[in-house]
Amino acid sequence: MAVRAVRGAVQLERDEAGHMDAQVSELLTAILERNGLTNDELISIWFTATPDLHSDFPAAAARKLGIVDVPLICAQELDIEGAMPRVVRVLAHIETDLPRADIAHVYLGAAGELRKDIAQ
Repeated sequence: MAVRAVRGAVQLERDEAGHMDAQVSELLTAILERNGLTNDELISIWFTATPDLHSDFPAAAARKLGIVDVPLICAQELDIEGAMPRVVRVLAHIETDLPRADIAHVYLGAAGELRKDIAQ
């Protein structure tokens, strides 16, 4: 079994805790489903949020999904002029037999514009 990384992102419509929870939950669920993963295959998850998001921790959504024994960390994304606003990004480290080329990176909605090269 190999250690791999899965990327993902979602752009929020507004900075509101309930909305962030719903959108991050949808993103994490899609990452797990599209890669055929269970919580047991998660090693750790990094979340970043753009500086305009401060209503909640993105990791709180993971805990509500039952991802309770996986190390999670949140950080602030760089404040780059012209960058897409209200974005939560995910970098999940996983154990999987999938080859790197078969990992499904998930960019929901407008966040698909961030990485057209790997967004599926």
